[in-house]
Amino acid sequence: MSRHFMQHSDETTSVSSSSSSPERAVYDDTDFFTTQRNDSQSSLGVASLRDMTMSSSIELEHRISPVSRLPPELLISCFSKLSSSMDLRSCMLVSKTWSRNAVDLLWHRPLCNSWANLLNVVQAVRKEDSYFPYFALVKRLNLSSLSDQISDGTVQPFMCCKRIERLTLTGCTKLTDHGVVSIVEGSNSLLALDITGLDAVTDHTLGAVAEHCPRLQGLNITDCSKVTDESLVAVAQSCRHLKRLKLNNCTLITDESVTSVARHCPAMLEIDLHNCRQITDESITSLISRGRQLRELRIAHCSLVTDNAFLELPKQLAFDSLRILDLTACYQLHDAAVEKIIEASPRLRNLVLAKCKDITDKSVHAITRLGKNLHYIHLGHCAHITDAAVIQLVKMCNRIRYIDLACCHRLTDASVKLLATLPKLRRIGLVKCQAITDRSIMALAKINNEINTPKSQTSLLERVHLSYCVHLTLQGIHALLNRCPKLTHLSLTGIQGFFMREDLTAFCREAPPEFTEHQRTMFCVFSGLKINQLREYLNNEDRTSLYDTEGTMYDDREAEDAEADQQVTGMMHATGLGGADDEDMNDEDEVGEGSQYGEPPDSWRTR
Repeated sequence: MSRHFMQHSDETTSVSSSSSSPERAVYDDTDFFTTQRNDSQSSLGVASLRDMTMSSSIELEHRISPVSRLPPELLISCFSKLSSSMDLRSCMLVSKTWSRNAVDLLWHRPLCNSWANLLNVVQAVRKEDSYFPYFALVKRLNLSSLSDQISDGTVQPFMCCKRIERLTLTGCTKLTDHGVVSIVEGSNSLLALDITGLDAVTDHTLGAVAEHCPRLQGLNITDCSKVTDESLVAVAQSCRHLKRLKLNNCTLITDESVTSVARHCPAMLEIDLHNCRQITDESITSLISRGRQLRELRIAHCSLVTDNAFLELPKQLAFDSLRILDLTACYQLHDAAVEKIIEASPRLRNLVLAKCKDITDKSVHAITRLGKNLHYIHLGHCAHITDAAVIQLVKMCNRIRYIDLACCHRLTDASVKLLATLPKLRRIGLVKCQAITDRSIMALAKINNEINTPKSQTSLLERVHLSYCVHLTLQGIHALLNRCPKLTHLSLTGIQGFFMREDLTAFCREAPPEFTEHQRTMFCVFSGLKINQLREYLNNEDRTSLYDTEGTMYDDREAEDAEADQQVTGMMHATGLGGADDEDMNDEDEVGEGSQYGEPPDSWRTR
């Protein structure tokens, strides 16, 4: 071939579109099979080939290369299995036919993870005499890897790319309305737009989205704090195929825009209103009542939401599609609201009630009706919950994988022993459950004789949060480490047997930079490879010297231990460490499966 087919860096990703094989390009007009009168005729029929009129060059090509007889859709399917961009590039150099059918796979998602790669892409899309129209091949554009370098001028070359379907500009804080609008204008194919963190963006950008992107299905404007109801109502009215919407920290949004979304976007699957503090009951009732396909609803820190948001739902209607509900810090919710939620959404899988401080055992008993559907439950800071409710929850919902009971100070070893019997349990949070002892730890380690568990069975736990459980000893934690081979995270902040020993804190990860000196002193979190290193260290140390500062494993009620516990608890409150490990608890944990765009789904942030 006389031209280079690829201006892009050799490191370009070769991942194909998840939705289907790339569309046939406008220049792909030489598929000789399409000249047959009947598409159903076999491509292997000799009679059909004889009836066809082929140029001498095509005839010679097929004599020399039998593989070229394959129709384009089969070639594309074969090429899509290649994992290396270099292999795809090599395929492009075989023949014009191969090149035409490989170029879409190589260019539908150009890799822009370095400035050099970005320059190569820009050079290719701007070149006027290139063999292929590269600007028309770009379907997914992700500039988030260079977020701190992207400005309005940087994105101007992509104005000509009008077939972009997924545009990700996450964290490109130097971008303004001018830069984003320049790409959005004329992009009728746009399905997903992520402009998370673009604080300079205003209603002007969303107005352009409403005008030019009628096929939009996913919109993420997290932290776009200047966006108001005016533009969001326009988007709701024009983009009626919206399925996924994230409005986190858009504090100017009110019920006007959310109810408009509920009215005009009946296909809505996921909506996140985290910290939209002006949202009231009207929005929530409207979203659930009209969104019969709604699967995920997140209204964390919407403090104006009350019980009426759910009590006003239509009676005798079940919202079977709802799987994930996050009500974190909706302080005005009570047991009546939770009971109505369970009644109306019997197939909930993930339920977050963290910091709903007024709910009691009555709510937990209602939640037990979810049975095997419940996988994830967060009841952190629900201080009224007792052992009786947790024990009933375990008996009725035996498929729980993640449970957080942080700051439920009324819980004792009785609850944890039952929780340890959950066969699928992967993550457990017991931060500040100060009544639990090593008996709970032994149960989690599957070595409690009171539980009918084979001695050879090991725990499946991956993340365990035990900070400020001041009655725990090194012996118990050591046993947990040895019986949990899959453990990747262990938080022990504020536990005297650990944070006061330099030989053990040597395996801790670094404390967050914003922590005070007192917080740093008590910080004790192990993760990743440090878990294995700690386990090896404890196993190789002499047990006598290792435990010489500790009392009997279960002798945690004696005066000296109690005095030490009070000292640690006092330090905890004095230094403001109340929420420190709660933040750590949520680190790298998600409330549910990642939000997804389009059909078939992709992640909110296009890779």
